[in-house]
Amino acid sequence: MRLTEAFCNREYNARAMIPDAADVFARWTDDAQRVRDRLQGELDLRFGDGECDALDLFSAGPGSSLFVFIHGGYWRAFHKSDFSWIAPPFVERGVSVAVLDYALAPQVTIEHIVRQNLAALGWLWRHGGSLGFDRNRIVVGGHSAGGHLTAMMLAARFPDWSSDLPPDLVKGGVAISGLFDLEPIRRASFLNVDLKLDVTSARRLSPASMTPATDAPLVTAVGGIESSEFKRQTRLIAERWSQAFRADVPMPGRDHLRVCEALADPASPLFEATIALLEGR
Repeated sequence: MRLTEAFCNREYNARAMIPDAADVFARWTDDAQRVRDRLQGELDLRFGDGECDALDLFSAGPGSSLFVFIHGGYWRAFHKSDFSWIAPPFVERGVSVAVLDYALAPQVTIEHIVRQNLAALGWLWRHGGSLGFDRNRIVVGGHSAGGHLTAMMLAARFPDWSSDLPPDLVKGGVAISGLFDLEPIRRASFLNVDLKLDVTSARRLSPASMTPATDAPLVTAVGGIESSEFKRQTRLIAERWSQAFRADVPMPGRDHLRVCEALADPASPLFEATIALLEGR
């Protein structure tokens, strides 16, 4: 396989493969607003001093586990408020949900975004008691670029980031259509015009070039009608992270956007696989 610019531009342009992508995004925004109107949450909690250092927390009550969701958008699009619709099915199952925000490229680098997510998780762990969830039952999940960031959280050596944090802060991860090898992203000119990856940074920020920090299990999923490269990325992390890899959840008939929606569908095996991680199963 030759990772030509034309090939990478075609394989990673997920929106171009979904004719009604704009309608899906509009539905996400509307659904998210309806959730915030009816589901009590603590919005815009600050975990740092940056403009985008904020998260929304939807609590399921004292002692609940916490699912931390990291949105996609190729590190350059979307906002936490577009994804509040993730929360209701988890809250109904007794799981609190935090939806993270982060600054976007090209204003910041992917490395900056990784550090923001590390800071958010550290803040959540430190404040678990006052926020009402069990800080020892944190699972992270994300879609597309959020799948990359999920894997980066599983690879993070948290005590090196801050000496008060435990090495096993994250108890599991769910990476949906994740991007684990950033070399093809570097070669996709429609993306790298904003991301500005070079050979060195693409490798340094690729989870497939790292090892997991702990034995926290990783669950993956990729849509059955996604491009060959998204499927390859998921196979690659399963191979490279065999010691932590638990399962890939088949998602037949789903495209790059609708596979994310499966996470918030109580009838979906992806939702149940995430619940299993949160319950320590």
